[in-house]
Amino acid sequence: MTTMTENASGLREFKMPDVGEGLTEAEILKWYVQPGDKVTDGQVVCEVETAKAAVELPIPYDGVVSELRFPEGTTVDVGQVIIAVDVSGGAAPAPAAPAAEQAPAAPAVPAEAPAEEAKPEGRKPVLVGYGVAESSTKRRPRKGAEAPVQQTETLYAATAIQGELNGHGHGHGTAPGGQRPLAKPPVRKLAKDLGVDLTTVTPTGPDGVITREDVHAAAAPAQAPAPVAAPAPAEVPQAPARVQPQVPAPAASYDGARETRIPVKGVRKATANAMVGSAFTAPHVTEFVTVDVTRTMRLVEELKQDKDMQGLRVNPLLLVAKALLVAIKRNPDVNASWDEANQEIVRKHYVNLGIAAATPRGLIVPNIKDAHGKTLPQLAESLGELVATAREGKTSPAAMQGGTVTITNVGVFGVDTGTPILNPGESAILAVGAIKPQPWVHKGKVKPRQVTTLALSFDHRLVDGELGSKVLADTAAVLEQPKRLITWA
Repeated sequence: MTTMTENASGLREFKMPDVGEGLTEAEILKWYVQPGDKVTDGQVVCEVETAKAAVELPIPYDGVVSELRFPEGTTVDVGQVIIAVDVSGGAAPAPAAPAAEQAPAAPAVPAEAPAEEAKPEGRKPVLVGYGVAESSTKRRPRKGAEAPVQQTETLYAATAIQGELNGHGHGHGTAPGGQRPLAKPPVRKLAKDLGVDLTTVTPTGPDGVITREDVHAAAAPAQAPAPVAAPAPAEVPQAPARVQPQVPAPAASYDGARETRIPVKGVRKATANAMVGSAFTAPHVTEFVTVDVTRTMRLVEELKQDKDMQGLRVNPLLLVAKALLVAIKRNPDVNASWDEANQEIVRKHYVNLGIAAATPRGLIVPNIKDAHGKTLPQLAESLGELVATAREGKTSPAAMQGGTVTITNVGVFGVDTGTPILNPGESAILAVGAIKPQPWVHKGKVKPRQVTTLALSFDHRLVDGELGSKVLADTAAVLEQPKRLITWA
């Protein structure tokens, strides 16, 4: 399975793969090579940004760069050729010779040639850190339609890498006998949204490709028939309506000297869409509690000196994360998601703890997988790696999928608290405010204590007021008396 094509002159074209689940485009952030540069198998040639993360793309063969099809900053659709490489073994590509001087072209392969003809084994394209997509490029031709190997490779290229990222192979839409329906990523996403099984769709596109119209046609019978309209009453003569003159809308003014327009794309665009979808889909409830965390702050300083924590990231956020995990263990019903299709609550027996991170490309929420089973040193190590990777802009799409609950630390900006919006698909998000000295009644006397405010937003379809209050109160109780990390664990 490849994302490349080759012509008779030894020029291979590498196409933009789908580097995330169902994504249709990516922006080229940076080229690491230029025309005339030699490249080797596995060498990273560019960095692209999708709606989920920045990803480096390696080239899967040796050769000389012939052409970069798009400049940096261009958004390219999945499946478009982005770079051409001369693999014939020569030096930098020379200008094409006049037609009269060119050697006669090799005879074209007949269209009836079997699609399962073997191709030379070589390195398959692979995203950094995700392994090789082990799938055959062999496809038998459909009845009544020719299926050239090259086009089949193009249609299957994106889904191969997508399956590697999500760890579940091909997944939806595999026909009996192992043959996968031909459809581009946007069409597959449309079918998934409409609940249409692609194996049941009759293709009408060229070479048996399923189009958007085919999917809509397959979905149409499942929709309820439109009600029969009642017969219209007899027309009653009316006075002609006064026609209002059409006034064109004023064009948007833009002062280039005093204003700057910033295109919203990539991670920022995805975040904006996700937050709007979450805010207007899940019924949000937010509760607040102010708590004395003086003992927790002392414990943080003690842990920094502990030999078992040497070299690890130890800060208040670490103990907040541990406190929330203890609260979830005591109230497991909060760790769930809402299945809209089946109208079911899905309780999770694991906690993938999301940590909201502000990066130059926008807000991202990677998560610590199976955080519930980690010791404090292991949690500190995972938290440190997560933050460092996010700051470098190297967070992978897989690291941002599958979260169950999230923590956002708004206190680092000096903010007391807020009403955070749920990360889509999650049940709760905890906002941690600034920790600062405040007057507090302690043992019957007003004293300066280290105080913070916690805010827990939760999906009221999953979490009622009692459950949400218990989770927030238990988290605060652990931070007020950190010895509960032992007694409640």
